[in-house]
Amino acid sequence: MPGSTRSAGAHEEEDETMDDLSGRVALVSGGSRGIGAAICSELAAAGAVVAVNYRSSAAAATQVCGDIQAAGGRAQAFAADVGDPRQAAALVASVTESLGSVDILVHNAGLQHTAMAHKMSDQQWDEALAVNLSAAFYLSRAALPAMRAAGSGCVVFVASASGSVAQVGAAGYVAAKHGLIGLTKALALESANKGIRVNAVSPGITDTDMVADLDERAKAGLLARVPLGRMASPEEVAATVAWVIRGASYSTGNVFHVSGGVAM
Repeated sequence: MPGSTRSAGAHEEEDETMDDLSGRVALVSGGSRGIGAAICSELAAAGAVVAVNYRSSAAAATQVCGDIQAAGGRAQAFAADVGDPRQAAALVASVTESLGSVDILVHNAGLQHTAMAHKMSDQQWDEALAVNLSAAFYLSRAALPAMRAAGSGCVVFVASASGSVAQVGAAGYVAAKHGLIGLTKALALESANKGIRVNAVSPGITDTDMVADLDERAKAGLLARVPLGRMASPEEVAATVAWVIRGASYSTGNVFHVSGGVAM
């Protein structure tokens, strides 16, 4: 993959559908756990070479890569705090040097602090915006030039039902996810004439570490808002992300909800 070249015309012809991801380089932020790990596995199974980004969970990222490799796929772990603009840019550069230009960018890394707005600290607010929103901009800014030069590419932001409806005690998270949907539309409009699609997938309550730490009363309160009456699995969200990348060839600037009906 390093040093590989593809003509823009051939790239555009192949991109009419990305059903076969063989040879594509996919960068997934927050890929070591939960939804991110499931996305990495799903894309690798479709043939993509996957860059598994993590911030601190090196062992988990190594495990994800090992599982993918054991199944016959290709994956490599890359450490970076994508909420830091310099680290985000360096991440894209490292992936490009090691695996080739990024064809698919999935920003999945997320962070939620639980605090009422009037009790939320500056640090909590800043972290929520940095990881959930600014990181998507930093990664896109670094990855889009090569996609534009190639005349193709796909960006998916993992947003949240909180990007459409509010919840108590998560002002930073809610604001960031609303902003992420706005960024999706802005980048889609700017990139469409270069053959690049930008979409968002918005999960609702999903069975991940973010939910595991909640007490049963809190979980019951969240589930009471879900018409389907259950949590999503990470694999269900990942399947939607993969479909947006592989099959939704005429969709850009859209938000695909996987929320059990919360955002209807």
